[in-house]
Amino acid sequence: MKASLLNLVESQVSKFRQVTGLSDSEAVNLKSLLLKLNVLTIYRPLSDNFSGMSLKSGDKRFMLINSNHPKCRQHFTIAHELYHLYFDPNPTPHNCMDDGKKNDKEQCADAFALMFLMPADGVRQMIPDNELMAGHISLASILRIEHYFSVSYSAVLNRLFDLGLINRNERDTFKEYPVKKTAREYGYDTALYEPVNKNLVIGDFGEKARKLFDNEKISEGHYLELLHKIGIDDNED
Repeated sequence: MKASLLNLVESQVSKFRQVTGLSDSEAVNLKSLLLKLNVLTIYRPLSDNFSGMSLKSGDKRFMLINSNHPKCRQHFTIAHELYHLYFDPNPTPHNCMDDGKKNDKEQCADAFALMFLMPADGVRQMIPDNELMAGHISLASILRIEHYFSVSYSAVLNRLFDLGLINRNERDTFKEYPVKKTAREYGYDTALYEPVNKNLVIGDFGEKARKLFDNEKISEGHYLELLHKIGIDDNED
């Protein structure tokens, strides 16, 4: 990826964090952010090679996320799609797929996701001074970064490599570890590696439907039908 594009994405990440009230080092609560930005987000079980998609119409933004994917992978997809919704100069409805060569837009979206989810200052703050001084990052630090930022193990390795904190050989060596087993041995909850959020909806769709019903703009049947579309069963307690 061109250095000029990387510099542009880095600037976009910094501006986006400022606009959304995030510091230059803290982890992102993506569900809270999506609600704050009013991005209608729907999680559905999808095929394995389909991570998600997004589209924008005027000031309305929508995102579809694969709930069959692990939690950490969903986070990367959300951050990737945020780039398309807020910084892609010509956003068009598209599918975020995992295969095939990526164009500049997709590379920028991936770079944005890495930088946004793991800001450089935040990553360095998670690493002990003695490791920074020695130029040797431990497996314990990698796992700590992974779980603090709620990202995948491979994403952490790529971010550390991009920041020059590990070299290519170190990255390849760390990749050999069985991630879930290793995390468990270090005392971490393995929920990060499991599918979550099946049929979850984030946004004001339900709120708007309720307002229409309360104002007698739609019938009760239509209101319940709208709730059903976002996976809400009116028979549930």
